Amino acid sequence: MIKVAVTGAAGRMGSGIVRKITEQEDMEVVAAIEIPNSPLAGKDIGIQAGIDELGVEIVGAENLEEALKSSGADVLVDFTIAPAAEKAIETASACGVGVVVGTTGFTDEQMQNNAENIKKNNVPAVISTNMSIGVNVFFNTLKKLAPLLYDYDIEIIEAHHNQKQDAPSGTAMTAFEVIAEELGRDTEEVGVFGRKGLVGKRTPEEIGVHAIRGGDIVGDHTVMFVGEGERIEVKHQAHTREVFIAGVIRAIRYIPEAEKGIISSMNDVLGLD
Repeated sequence: MIKVAVTGAAGRMGSGIVRKITEQEDMEVVAAIEIPNSPLAGKDIGIQAGIDELGVEIVGAENLEEALKSSGADVLVDFTIAPAAEKAIETASACGVGVVVGTTGFTDEQMQNNAENIKKNNVPAVISTNMSIGVNVFFNTLKKLAPLLYDYDIEIIEAHHNQKQDAPSGTAMTAFEVIAEELGRDTEEVGVFGRKGLVGKRTPEEIGVHAIRGGDIVGDHTVMFVGEGERIEVKHQAHTREVFIAGVIRAIRYIPEAEKGIISSMNDVLGLD
């Protein structure tokens, strides 16, 4: 039985993850963490997630270390915001607890700190900008297409709900990095993030990245390879957050066999090239 702690447990993603874990025969929720000094502290996470009482009380993030140790958690799942997730990864790894993280918006420094904490404490970890199984097949497809369409203009367009805090999305940035790497282009030089005014002629090397925010869009990502007289579009659309949660469940199951001390990706979880 895999014992799972969930941060942001009463939020939209957190509650969905809690519900899905309770449907699995090989895992259970043993700890539920919310914001520091949360008004929900002491309430049963099962009730908050809209299911039966689980006997697991919500605790504030200030008590994360104690919650992990007392619950005997094997893995911490985090879908919060970058500063909170960085702290959660530091605490969990120091407690010898593996992590599954779908939080986006990490700075380079935060990602370096995450990697250092995971390596120093020799814990297993899966960190991905998008846990959707389909999105990771999308990345794999881009990796294979980019070298074939190296002389096409490339544009990336992403759309999300109006509550999303970071832009471009982590998924769009991963698509950008995958394509740039396959084409041998420096991401610091070729990225063009939105366009305004007299920007001049498009260069062959640049990769455009554009963000749309509106309504309740769960997550749309389109990569356009545009040539003379034709274009190829590779698109992924998430219609429900359940697609991300399905990937989380696979990642949790992967943790016991994951290599310790490094950050694994969903490619590793799914066995993709």
